[in-house]
Amino acid sequence: MYPQSMTVAAAPRRAPADSSFQPAAQPSRAVVFCFSVLAEADPGVMPRVLELFAKRGLVPSRWVSDVTDARRGELAIDVQVGGLTRATGDRIAACLRGIPGVETVLTSQKGG
Repeated sequence: MYPQSMTVAAAPRRAPADSSFQPAAQPSRAVVFCFSVLAEADPGVMPRVLELFAKRGLVPSRWVSDVTDARRGELAIDVQVGGLTRATGDRIAACLRGIPGVETVLTSQKGG
């Protein structure tokens, strides 16, 4: 009979000796697409830009807009949207470039 105060310690677990052992993969972070739009400071530009995301059921995770040069009437819009494929991000950028008043669209992505 064993005394009640006796405990058995388990041996520490070790990785298999063969070289095929791989640690568990870390989950990849979601890719966030960033769109930087420079346009005329026209009241109709912002809703047209937002419409391109809304009609795809997307809500931007970040939206910042500023009138950057009041004398020239320039509007800078920075939009970030997560979960897009590269093809969808490129398609949205092409559509943004087609909006009247939009002068420049730059894209980038982060994460992944």
